[in-house]
This record gives sequence, structure tokens and C-alpha cells, in this order.
Amino acid sequence: MFRHEAESLMPTTINKIGVIGAGAWGTALAKHLAEKGLEVRLWAYESHVVNAINTSHENPVFLKDVLLPRGLTATSSLVEAVTNRDGVLFAVPSHLTRSLLHQLAPCISGPLPFVCATKGIEENTAKLMTQVMEDELPPFVHRSFMVLSGPSFASELSAGLPTAVCLAGSDEQLVRQFQHALMTPVFRVYADTDVIGVQLGGALKNVMALAAGVIDGLDLGLNARAALITRGLAESIRLGVAMGADSRTFYGLSGVGDLVLTCTGALSRNHSVGVRLGKGEKLKTILAGMQAVAEGVRTSRAALTLARRYQIDMPIIQEINAVLYDDKSCRKAVSDLMERDAKPEKGWA
Repeated sequence: MFRHEAESLMPTTINKIGVIGAGAWGTALAKHLAEKGLEVRLWAYESHVVNAINTSHENPVFLKDVLLPRGLTATSSLVEAVTNRDGVLFAVPSHLTRSLLHQLAPCISGPLPFVCATKGIEENTAKLMTQVMEDELPPFVHRSFMVLSGPSFASELSAGLPTAVCLAGSDEQLVRQFQHALMTPVFRVYADTDVIGVQLGGALKNVMALAAGVIDGLDLGLNARAALITRGLAESIRLGVAMGADSRTFYGLSGVGDLVLTCTGALSRNHSVGVRLGKGEKLKTILAGMQAVAEGVRTSRAALTLARRYQIDMPIIQEINAVLYDDKSCRKAVSDLMERDAKPEKGWA
């Protein structure tokens, strides 16, 4: 349930936003907010990215050929990125999240709404991003954590194409205010309370996209891809319910919506990696040539850890891990999935 409105940590207004992470998604969100008229400060690790954004108003490394608003400023200082802000959007790859939050913590001196737009699970601990945030950020900001997820390719958002996402948090008034602060005629935001489910949907879909890509790389057809997506959803729901999520969340934007997009969209990095695996390339070779991060590669290990921890049967997760890390052939992984014991679709399937 949402927290009572009297307990809300809501700022009076939301005019100034700090965005941490100048990858494609962070830059697209910063552009979107700046175009709406908010004062946006974008933190980037790379000094040449900061310089490019501030001088030529572009991010040629992570979001090519997109003109950024002149009112959007970049910085390499974490202190500057979060000081005098009404809220922070965090969009850093999951494997860098803990170390960056550790650096960010001393920069936060009081309550600060914190929206996590990172889709992943920490590989070594199998913790969700909000759990990592609780580990690293001061206790006085914990109640203001929110998560943003849903079917949203950065390039399409930056092009002004219609996009709908979900914003989840425990403070009703805070979520509603940020919902309205983020929304525009082309960016629709739905409010939710299921912080666990929204995060799991956004993370697990990346792993399922790898598997869907393998199906397409092997040219196994649309029937097989549809079956993979459907059974991938079933696995996600089983794990989510075991972890305390609402099963209905997985039928929403952060579940089915993002799952379908990432498993079928040509812009999906995870699907592209899966296609190349299906065509016989080795994971090491694929990753060596990538500038951006395919979150599903790391998340697959964490998802398998969670499946074992909660004793949940997740055969797709198991097989994609075997392909990624045990050098199992893609065709053998598919045949092992297809030849499992017969089961009913519902109940204990």
C-alpha cells in the first residue's frame, strides 16, 4: 500500500532534476525533461561526453545524431549533479550501480527523491537496485525511492515517439507528483506500488530477450519465439510472486510491455546479442565489440541465483546461463527445453 499522504516526503515543486548516467537512456530522459522546461543537470563519467553536451549539444558516444536542448547542462561532478535538486534520476548500468552510489552517498545531505531507471539485478549479490540503494545511500532517503520501467527504447523517446512507462514507489503523493513531472503528451507515466515486481519485470525481460534472440538466430520461427516469450513471462511471475511481488504487475508495462518490446524490437541490444549467439558467435567476441551494455548477460546469473534461492523452476533462465557461461550449444539448449516432461500450463507448470 502507499504511505499516508501526511507522511509524504514530497518537495513543494519539481523544477530541478539531476540525472546520473549519460548513457543512451539517461541522456534521453534528460533531453525529455529539459524539453518539458525543467532545469536538468546530467552527470557523465567521460569528460569528452560532458564537453560535447555542453558545447555542441550532443552525446555522440551514447546517443548519436540527436540534438540536445541548450538548457540541458552536463557535469562530471556528482556533488554538482545532486546539489539544489528537487529529485534525482539514476540511470547507470547495474554492474556500476553500487560503486557509484557509494561515491554519491556523501553528496546527499538531506531528503531527496530518488528515481531508479536502471533495469538489472546485481550479479554478485542478486539484489534488486533498490536493495543496493538501501545498502549505499543514507537512511533518510530510503522512503523516497521510486523505480521507472517499461517498454522504452531511448532512441524512440529522444525522437518524440509515443512511450508509456510505469513509476512505482511506496509514497503515494511523491509518486503522483513525479508522475506528473515526467509526463508529456508523448510520454505517459502510470503510477504503481509494486516496487519489487516493476524491477523484476524490467530486469528479467533482458534475459528473456537473449533467449528470444537465440531463437531468431537459429531461424526457429515465430511460433518458437512466441512460445519463448510466453513461458518467459510464466517464469518471471513465479519468481516475482515468491519474492513478494503482485502477479498482476507482470501483465503491465514493466512486464508484458517491456518483455514483448525487448524480445522482438530491432533496437534491443539483448536480442541482438542472442541472435549472434544463435548464429554461432562466442559471447566474448560479441561483448568485445559492443560500446553499450547488454544488461541481460549479467542479470542472467543473478536471476539463476534468485531461482535457486527461492526454489523456483526457471528452465529458460537455466538454459541461457548454460549457453552464456558453460559453452552449451544453442540448439542443445532449445532441444532440452522442448523435451522436458509434459506439464499442464497452469498451476505447477
